[in-house]
Amino acid sequence: MQQYLDLVRNVFDQGSWQDNRTGIRTLSIPGAMLRFDLQQGFPAVTTKKLAFKSAVGEMVGFLRASRSAAEFRALGCKVWDQNANENAQWLANPYRLQMDDLGPVYGVQWRQWPAYKLVDMSQAQAQRQVEDALARGYSRIGELAGEQGAAPQVLLYKAVDQLRQCLDTIIKNPSDRRILFHGWNWAQLEEMALPPCHLLYQFLVNASKREISLCLYVRSNDIGLGTPFNLTEGAALLHLVGRLTGYTPRWFTYFIGDAHIYENHVDMLQEQLKRTPLPAPQLQLSDRIPDYAVTGRYEPEWLEKVEPSDFSLVGYEHHPPLTAPMAV
Repeated sequence: MQQYLDLVRNVFDQGSWQDNRTGIRTLSIPGAMLRFDLQQGFPAVTTKKLAFKSAVGEMVGFLRASRSAAEFRALGCKVWDQNANENAQWLANPYRLQMDDLGPVYGVQWRQWPAYKLVDMSQAQAQRQVEDALARGYSRIGELAGEQGAAPQVLLYKAVDQLRQCLDTIIKNPSDRRILFHGWNWAQLEEMALPPCHLLYQFLVNASKREISLCLYVRSNDIGLGTPFNLTEGAALLHLVGRLTGYTPRWFTYFIGDAHIYENHVDMLQEQLKRTPLPAPQLQLSDRIPDYAVTGRYEPEWLEKVEPSDFSLVGYEHHPPLTAPMAV
């Protein structure tokens, strides 16, 4: 993880102090990238102890489309507690349903993206459009009356499972350059406790080498706490998708829009810069997760069936723990 320390050092050397919504200043730079060969090891930070089980618990919550901090806590992840129950702006938000509610964050968009079609029935192709939508899994949920004498508009809806569609495409058309999902749903941003930071994931398959890679774009990244978490989740997700589709995880490329260090994280990160990175561990998936390369059976339902205990680090050595408060 020398790359991580190089990023930290670059932000310290090149960053500018900026104000933001949290009230805690950040030292920030625009644009950064990390790239890992997962055949050489798992990108776990070693200059402090990684909260691995918490990070994996969060990822599993995303896979289950969780929108409750209580569900994340049950999976061993408490990072959503403050955003759900201590953020004054969210507490006053009319879309917050109850205690622990987060709104349609990350996993809801990944697995249940709300998609609508509004078909003007006065158009010549209207009936064909409705039939095509129904064939694609949409449901006809109502009509909107047109102006006096005008034909109505038909409203159709379905919840799009973006991640499942990615796996289906990897199986059916691995050379496709459109195997991606994202969480930036403009129509629901105001309904979320926190708009997504890691928001665009693209899988890239090398069928001849039987390898699969992932590019992840993060619009805003807290280098001290967020980056180690997001690296863990992205790499673990790639390993899981590889297992379920029969490909070996290879390159994990991590793009950051706003890379920043919070002012109250400076001491923690400066201490890490004094430490020497240790060898990268390996990620091990439980044997109970079916391996498509071995069985030849496509079982995407395991996206919802995995547990945090199905993921473990082998040979993980690290320096003593370091802590810092999360900005909310």
